[in-house]
Amino acid sequence: MASFKLTDELLVQIQDLISDHKDSKLVSLMEEVHYADVAEIANELNEEEAVYLIKLLDSDKTSVVLTELDDDVREAVLNNLSSKEIAEEIEELDTDDAADIIAELPDDIVQEVISEIEDREHAQDIVELLKYPEDSAGGLMAKELVKVNENWNVLTCVKEMRAQAENVTRVHSIYVVDDKETLLGRLSLKDLLTTSTTTPIRDVYIPKVDSVNVNEDPEEVAKIMSKYDLEAIPVTDDLGRLVGRITIDDIVDVIKEEADKDYQLAAGISLSV
Repeated sequence: MASFKLTDELLVQIQDLISDHKDSKLVSLMEEVHYADVAEIANELNEEEAVYLIKLLDSDKTSVVLTELDDDVREAVLNNLSSKEIAEEIEELDTDDAADIIAELPDDIVQEVISEIEDREHAQDIVELLKYPEDSAGGLMAKELVKVNENWNVLTCVKEMRAQAENVTRVHSIYVVDDKETLLGRLSLKDLLTTSTTTPIRDVYIPKVDSVNVNEDPEEVAKIMSKYDLEAIPVTDDLGRLVGRITIDDIVDVIKEEADKDYQLAAGISLSV
């Protein structure tokens, strides 16, 4: 598939469709556009146009587009949504993205949005994430993951994994915990598929797994994931309990921010010489 390119002609076409309120044509046009490209379009429109466009999208696409918008455009969109509408979009997102968006809202609106989220477990997970500082592993992590208990057998494990996987966009790893939720290790999918269904998980899991503390600096998390080429890393609290996971997608922005800082520092030094 050819990569998307926002041309001046396409932007004008979209602006004309918005101005003429040709909603069906606009919706049809946006159906074939990736959410990241929709966000790029919205970022080039004025705030009124951006709000109009995004409110026409179906909820699944609107929610992910919100995560890609420039801060000022996202603020304008959120200001034009009711607490219930924001909650509906939030329910479509992983907890880390949902928490990031809710954190941008005024305190009084935050409580309203949280109360409107129908999935109360999802709402509680978001509330928990909001407690962590932005510049910590806890501020980056999501609650969605697949975990199994060391005392389960393989059959029980598979059944539980199926149920848990419904709420996980992508399964990076299968983590093993004890009855106190302490992270013990990880489970190989190959071992799971080639082992008797009656075998206890404690007999087949791998007792070594890289992890980070919930208070770890994001830069350090980025270094660890880069060094060991990890797609995801589990996050534990001070008692060693599994509380979330960070994926490489979550850490990309941290890496980019650090690269931008290094570039700006280098540019400042060169200008002063």
